[in-house]
Amino acid sequence: MVAALVRALGTQNLALAEDAVQDVLCTALEAWKYGQVPDNPPAWLMRAAKNRAIDLVRRGALQGRVAPELQSEWTLLPAIDALFDEYAIEDDDLRLIFSCCDPALTPDSQLAIILRYPCGFGTGEIAQAFLASEAAIEKRLVRARESLAQRGTLFDVRSDDEVRARLDTVHDALHLLFNEGYHGAHPSAVVREELCYEALRLALRLVELPAAATPKSCALIALMCFHAARLEARIEGGELVQLGDQDRSRWDGELIERGLGFLGRAAAGEAPSAFHFEAAIAALHCQAGSVEETDWAQVARLYESLFELRPSPVVALSRAIAFGMAFGARRGIEELEAIAQRDKLAAYPFYAAAFGELHARLGERQKATERFREAQQLARNATEEQFFARRAAAPTPAASAALPGD
Repeated sequence: MVAALVRALGTQNLALAEDAVQDVLCTALEAWKYGQVPDNPPAWLMRAAKNRAIDLVRRGALQGRVAPELQSEWTLLPAIDALFDEYAIEDDDLRLIFSCCDPALTPDSQLAIILRYPCGFGTGEIAQAFLASEAAIEKRLVRARESLAQRGTLFDVRSDDEVRARLDTVHDALHLLFNEGYHGAHPSAVVREELCYEALRLALRLVELPAAATPKSCALIALMCFHAARLEARIEGGELVQLGDQDRSRWDGELIERGLGFLGRAAAGEAPSAFHFEAAIAALHCQAGSVEETDWAQVARLYESLFELRPSPVVALSRAIAFGMAFGARRGIEELEAIAQRDKLAAYPFYAAAFGELHARLGERQKATERFREAQQLARNATEEQFFARRAAAPTPAASAALPGD
């Protein structure tokens, strides 16, 4: 809905489009709670958004900052109808994402505004994704909105050169969208399947664009397929389940096969991307019959290569855990303590939990309990809090340490 309104009203009215969508959703909640739910809710919402756009133009709320065909009553309705046609809006979500990848913005600002508008993240969720403060993210968003306002129109995804120039940022945005659904910071839900499947849907749409059907795009889709295949097994009875304790019979075999197919297509490239390594790691987990059968030495080597390519604190955390599984818990603890910029992980519960898991594997129950309690205090939602509380109460060696991507 935001994407369709921005297409009609222009990127200079991005914030106004978001406000209009909020108004439409509030109206729907009021109308529907008395049992007046329409037969086709999505169509009702989109029609209401279209009417809201017409109302904004007619009331002069946009102060003339719209296309010429929207400034005349004679052409207003036909123009809006055309912009909201089901075929016209088919690519609006991708167009808005590409529009937010404006070269005038820094890469971090591009990602932040993509997560805010096309993906609908709150400021707090974006701050968690960047391991930054909410104040810093809010400033970043204000600057990004001002820059986009100067462009006025949405990006044309038919321009192959422009698509290639912005593709890396789009990849990162879809990856963050998937991760927020898979393992995010939402206060009431540790798993949000709708975000995962929306990210996968957009990624599949992305490779329909010839210029975007690259090995890196295929590697990203493979990674999403492998993780999505395990979604059903990650939560049981409302509780988070670690990789080593998941019922592998509940993993989606079709998604795993689809992921292997895209991973094969990704092999056509010359230089592997971070997504190639992450997908390869996920494939090893999906193809192993159990934690014990997992080739942890290969997982550790892949994390080592991933860290060389993308030396972030979170990748370093996963690398340290993999080393602990492959070469012993003491080695894993040493790697955790050696992480550069580990201050950025201070508020990340799975950093403390990683120490807890590895101390538990060494039989150091008191240290393990202390670390799990620390993780419990840092938990971002009730499900995580319950998970860490259980581990603190019974710090016995788990089948596998909890990777951030579990």
